[in-house]
Amino acid sequence: MPRLPDFLDQARRITTGDPWYGDPILTVLAGVTHEQAAARPIPNAHSIWELVLHMQSWVREVTRRLRVGRWQEPADGDWPTPPLPSAENWRKAMADLEQAHRELQAALETFSEQRLDEQVGQERNQALGTGVTFAQMLHGILQHDAYHLGQIGLLKKAHKE
Repeated sequence: MPRLPDFLDQARRITTGDPWYGDPILTVLAGVTHEQAAARPIPNAHSIWELVLHMQSWVREVTRRLRVGRWQEPADGDWPTPPLPSAENWRKAMADLEQAHRELQAALETFSEQRLDEQVGQERNQALGTGVTFAQMLHGILQHDAYHLGQIGLLKKAHKE
């Protein structure tokens, strides 16, 4: 039974579709202002902006791994530093996250089903997402997005209190 169509379906759902857990990324981020995105309503927690850049960075790295077949750390780093808060920079951050997900979906459309059980990196390193198969990596990036999306939802609620 082919698994790749399921990964592609889930990647679409988590971005703009109807994921099982609730709202997709773009719905959750809709209406967040640049001030809210940059704020830290919960002490010692990441901001919404930091979470968006972190998600984008890892989606791009997973896409690169699908295309190249080798792992590395994300080009922008694990936790990229947000630019100065402005409406324009926030719009760009959200557009870049959406674009990163479109690129992931495009890579999935051309990825070989036969490669899903190949390993990405020889040794298991949880922080770098290595030592797992491509299929496990794809499950991981979807779980990663859902996890951080939950954090963003809590941060949005904290702004209203």
